[in-house]
Amino acid sequence: MSSNPVAETVASLMPRAKAELAELVAFRSVADFDQFPRSESRAAADWVAEALRAEGFTDVALLDTPDGTQSVYGFLPGPAGARTVLLYAHYDVQPPLDEAAWTSPPFELTERDGRWYGRGTADCKGGIVMHLLALRALRADGGVPVHVKVIAEGSEEQGTGGLERYAEQHPELLEADTVVIGDAGNFRAGLPTVTSTLRGMTLLRVQVDTLEGNLHSGQFGGAAPDALAALIRVLDSLRTEDGSTAVDGLAADSRWEGLQYDEEQFRRDAKVLDGVELIGSGTVADRIWARPAVTVLGIDCPPVVGATPSVQAGARALVSLRVPPGVDAAEATKLLQAHLEARTPWGARVAVEQIGQGQPFRADTASPAYQAMADAMAVAYPGQEMQYAGQGGSIPLCNTLAALYPRAEILLIGLSEPEAQIHAVNESVSPQELERLAVAEARFLRNYAAN
Repeated sequence: MSSNPVAETVASLMPRAKAELAELVAFRSVADFDQFPRSESRAAADWVAEALRAEGFTDVALLDTPDGTQSVYGFLPGPAGARTVLLYAHYDVQPPLDEAAWTSPPFELTERDGRWYGRGTADCKGGIVMHLLALRALRADGGVPVHVKVIAEGSEEQGTGGLERYAEQHPELLEADTVVIGDAGNFRAGLPTVTSTLRGMTLLRVQVDTLEGNLHSGQFGGAAPDALAALIRVLDSLRTEDGSTAVDGLAADSRWEGLQYDEEQFRRDAKVLDGVELIGSGTVADRIWARPAVTVLGIDCPPVVGATPSVQAGARALVSLRVPPGVDAAEATKLLQAHLEARTPWGARVAVEQIGQGQPFRADTASPAYQAMADAMAVAYPGQEMQYAGQGGSIPLCNTLAALYPRAEILLIGLSEPEAQIHAVNESVSPQELERLAVAEARFLRNYAAN
């Protein structure tokens, strides 16, 4: 008899996992319905619902959340008296950016150099497949030893808070003893990692106006206030000379204690061009896990092609601020808004609108579930000890669940290791990571049930 039947079952299921992930990736489920059809997200939600029903889940439902999207819920009953574990992932994805820049089509799963490419392969449709693999392996080896709830969110990437608000309105729905968030990733491929902190996020749109309409730059330029120039000056004020984030009143000097990120490795992971410096001060871990980080996500202004010799009457930008643990995202939002308004030059009119917000998160790594996961990771990754790392990204639902269920243990694992290049062109997933993490999750559920 095999010493690890769960691992053997997962290995045998990998061709099916690839086919299912290909089906999921094919849905252009970007929850920005000004750019992508709502029907694509609905089709992805239906796929997840049918997959849960096929695995024996009851009470499968598409939840209409307050932001106009849908989350998929299902419940799989376990043995009487068993603990309840909530498994989370999301089926919505980031836009593909420049589709022409992809080596293979973004919504077509393509195998290349031992990896599977496509938008959402790692973030986070692969997380849905990971949960399915783990549950199938347990069912084939004696059954699932806990009650399982699954929630697949439909708008995580948009930061619009639909699932958080729904959970607050229906607090009994997602209640569980432990929550496994399948939307994080290993520090590097092959190194088992749980994410112990997340930065929060706030998203603001800033509009600067100076004139009733565009003017001829030859006739009026030099005296007429240029809105685009004013906006550029405002945005430049958000960074110091070395590139550190600088928002008036917001501390930016915290330090990360724990697993460190080698600077040269970071340069390789981030694909920084030769000769280009990293920005900010402190260790890399300080900068990406413990400190705020501002990013200008987009600017509305005339494109170079077709531009006319005009002084711009108006310009706007979308600004993201990642908020470190220990800082209230609402307070950071107020400080960022005040900074943008105060730094706008020349008396230009400025309007700031909040688009989204999520609180940072810090896990209790001393809880029993973490030991159960460490033991599971040791089986899935022989010879490797589970590591604890931060993550610069945001998963707003974590804080909502922590507030609703203060006794619940929350663990973050997933497929978004650096090579995955999530949110970027040519996103991919390592099938080896998918296989090993599915084994780890299955073993965790068994360990946790036995504690």
